[in-house]
Amino acid sequence: MGLAQQGSLKREVEKSNLAEVIKGAMSLGTRDRAALAEKLLASLEELSEEEAERLWAEEAQRRLDEYRSGRAKTVSSDAVHAKVDKLFR
Repeated sequence: MGLAQQGSLKREVEKSNLAEVIKGAMSLGTRDRAALAEKLLASLEELSEEEAERLWAEEAQRRLDEYRSGRAKTVSSDAVHAKVDKLFR
């Protein structure tokens, strides 16, 4: 197995594990979910600037890949503005 295939397999395993964690977290009660969210957010504050930039770059690439593959749903700017107007009126 080549390095590219190994990287792809690793990402698929990580996605699967993340999906399981999210599913478990969503089954928690409201207070426990709030406590978990607080801990997760606090952990992000501990990231170095370099790590945060790396993670955002990975997320941007993931989103671009989803868009290019047609897996991401696009929303027009008019629809976004209409929703914002509705929410803040």
